[in-house]
Amino acid sequence: MSIVLIRHGETDLNAARVLQWPDTPLGERGRAQARALGARFAAATPRPVLLASSDMARARQTADAIAAATGLPVRESPLLRERDFGELRGLPYDSLGFDPIEDERAPPGGESMAVFRARVAEALDWLRGLRREAGGDVLAVTHGLVIRVVLAEHVRLPDGVAAPARLSNTSVSVLAPEPPHLAALVDCSRHLEGAARDDGRGVAGV
Repeated sequence: MSIVLIRHGETDLNAARVLQWPDTPLGERGRAQARALGARFAAATPRPVLLASSDMARARQTADAIAAATGLPVRESPLLRERDFGELRGLPYDSLGFDPIEDERAPPGGESMAVFRARVAEALDWLRGLRREAGGDVLAVTHGLVIRVVLAEHVRLPDGVAAPARLSNTSVSVLAPEPPHLAALVDCSRHLEGAARDDGRGVAGV
């Protein structure tokens, strides 16, 4: 049994490298990515038994595509949200003159990294509880920075595997269900083909 972390599909603001609003929807390629993801889990053995999602639109739309393919209900939680960049949302990442992702301080109206890390730890604890309750694989659709913090601070990676600096849209990371959460798979997007593939231009976490 596993906890499976999934980054949401691509949005137009992802592709434009803009810090996103909570209600930013999937773009055309993101919708295609989400459908491919749904097909991947519909064919998975064993089948997942529970699907959790951030309540931000891009994550929920990705989860809805998985739900449509698998029949799983969706459990939403704000714990799985991306880091809150406050008043920086809506601004082009490359125009800021600094890297807000690496800045430990809270942006105006947003979350500091310390607050964000504490929320991610709480989210992972919640997912462990869901997995115990469900008794099978739990899928969690969330965001790039959430997954990066989990991989950096809560997961034991296999020898020779480094945590990626950027996670592809709809990539899949599979973790053992209990600490130290050995990773069996990291940032896998083998379900994406052709035009649905992540082109690597976007910035994880914006």
